[in-house]
Amino acid sequence: MANYGKTSPYGATPIVNEEYLDILVPRTIPITQYDQPYTIESQFHQRPDIASNIMYGTPKLWWVFSQRNVDILKDPVFDFKSGTEIYITEPKTLFEFLGL
Repeated sequence: MANYGKTSPYGATPIVNEEYLDILVPRTIPITQYDQPYTIESQFHQRPDIASNIMYGTPKLWWVFSQRNVDILKDPVFDFKSGTEIYITEPKTLFEFLGL
């Protein structure tokens, strides 16, 4: 049976049966006053998982960058390019929102 946790981008998507998910319900990341502008460094070029591991302590939150920057990162991996300016959600705020 499919069981998606709090760190999964599929966590808000209903499960149809033991094998299938329903249509994707994106987990939106709210804009807060604590969000910081960030320019993606070359060490994170097309590697949001590594950036997530450094910034949030887990590679499982790689999808947060694209959900917070939907107008900038259309593809969560290939648009995650060095030199691109995005907004980063503060870890404490993000963890509270996701219930971690």
